[in-house]
Parts: sequence; structure tokens; C-alpha cells
Amino acid sequence: MPPNSPISASPAPTPQEKALKRVLTVSRLNGWSVIVVAGLGVLLALALGDLSSAAIGLLGVASGAMEVRGHRALKRRDVGGMKWLVRSQWFLLAVILVYCASRLGSFDADTVMGSLTPDMEVLLKESGVERSDILPLVRTAFFTLYGTVAIVCLIYQGGLALWYRNKTRLVTEALTAPPLPPAHTPLA
Repeated sequence: MPPNSPISASPAPTPQEKALKRVLTVSRLNGWSVIVVAGLGVLLALALGDLSSAAIGLLGVASGAMEVRGHRALKRRDVGGMKWLVRSQWFLLAVILVYCASRLGSFDADTVMGSLTPDMEVLLKESGVERSDILPLVRTAFFTLYGTVAIVCLIYQGGLALWYRNKTRLVTEALTAPPLPPAHTPLA
């Protein structure tokens, strides 16, 4: 039966209902993904004894929890859940950018060169690479890694925050609209 036929069981979802359903799906998946990934990061940081990275990971877990809280509020038909979704993205973006900035500012050439093991130095000599050639390569890789993470997160988290904000009106309309009466189907 075509979805808009007069004898279909239910009317086609409105744009508001579609937006609500999509926001609920995205917020559930993204919120729990952030919690799991950040939680694993916390465990890894603790295993390595890196308390500052563990603290950053806990802030990431908090951001994911904020998103899940917003998702649950929307499931209860509480329009305030959209604010939680938007704020969770801005919070996570701020946490990631601060982390990247702190790492970019912490590059230490002496530590890098001191980390070369004797086996690494032998491998470098066999490859024809001088010890002094390594530092520019490591510096470039280091800045590229954290710069890329910052840019990707700016695009993704910032874009998701704006997407949630742009869906607020449709979601609000979906949550505040009176329920539609069941479709009446003709008997004959």
C-alpha cells in the first residue's frame, strides 16, 4: 500500500517528527560513542600513569553524559533536551581544543631525542639517517597530528552543535504538537 493512500494505517510523518527521530538517533549514537571512547581513553591514560590525560578523558565522558541526558529529556518530551545536546557539543569541542593546544605547547625536543633507544639509533645508522634528521620529522608529525585533531573536531563537533541548534525549532514543534488522532479507515 502506498504511504499516502487513503487506506494506509498511519499518516506519513511530518518534517517535525522526522527531525525529532533523526535527532534522537544521532544523539543516542554520538553520546554513547563519546562515553565509550573517552572512557577507554581514561583507562588507557590511568594505565600509563598520565593523570592529566585521564582528567581530559573524564571531561569527555561528562560531555557524552550531557548528550545522553539531552537525549533522555527529549524522549520524555522535554524540549530542554535540545539545550543539553548543543551544550554537550560545545563543551566537548572546548575540551578537545584545550587538550590539543596544551599538547602543541608541550613539545620538547630534548625529551624526543632522549627517547631514542640504542636499538633505534642503530636502525637509524643502518638506514643512513642521522640523529639530527629525526627531530624535524618528529616535530612535523607531532604538530600535524594535534593540528589535524583540532581541525577535524572543530568541523565535526562544531557542525553537530550547529545542526542540533538548527533542528531545535522542528523538534520543539514535534514535542509540543498535540498527538494526531488515529487515522480513520473506511470499512468498504
